Amino acid sequence: MKIFAHRGASGNFPENTHSAINGALDVEVDGIEVDLQSAKDDYVIIHDSWLDRTTNGQGKVSDYFLSQLKEFDAGNGEKIPNLQDLFNWVGTKAIINIELKHTTCLKQLKLNLEKNLAQGNISKQKMIISSYDHHQLKWIKQQLPWLRIGALTSSIPINYAQFAQELNAFSIHIDMNFINNEFVLDAKKRGLKVYCYTVDKYEDIKRMHTLKVDGIFTNYPANTKNILQQLNL
Repeated sequence: MKIFAHRGASGNFPENTHSAINGALDVEVDGIEVDLQSAKDDYVIIHDSWLDRTTNGQGKVSDYFLSQLKEFDAGNGEKIPNLQDLFNWVGTKAIINIELKHTTCLKQLKLNLEKNLAQGNISKQKMIISSYDHHQLKWIKQQLPWLRIGALTSSIPINYAQFAQELNAFSIHIDMNFINNEFVLDAKKRGLKVYCYTVDKYEDIKRMHTLKVDGIFTNYPANTKNILQQLNL
């Protein structure tokens, strides 16, 4: 079962920052999940479309240029990273799972991914783009057939994982509170990886293993890794 650091090691460091990402790499996680928002002139790694919760700034992320966003404190003196920072820090050391939030100009994102792939900064096998907006996923998969996409859901659709299969997704990412054995079996029958969020507690980690999911997103990757080792998984 793969371990993805949710917004980096966000339980121990400010989320979606250099220290959170490095903290996850230090414990050798399988993957790192971050959130992507659009600034006026670049893509930045931040969960909310507003700055107020995680930084000392105010207002909408999309109203600022990158240089302005870099002036804000994202926690403990950290700066808001942009997409290139992420690729420079992680590279091919772990799977990079980018969740699209209020992300605009997907054509520019496509060019960015192509450039970094050509330069060897990212790997086809270690890149996942995920979103609740399945229209965005469909478009970018059509543009970049090599790209692995992850279809997010916070429910169990009536046809289980059919929607993800129709998107030609690599994986389906589901809220752990909704997952059941029938969903997992259906997804795997369709050739999909099943990843669950957000899994931090011992009982939940054990339940995900019993369900034979392929991976979990956790805020505490070091602790989760220790639990998995204790369970001899």
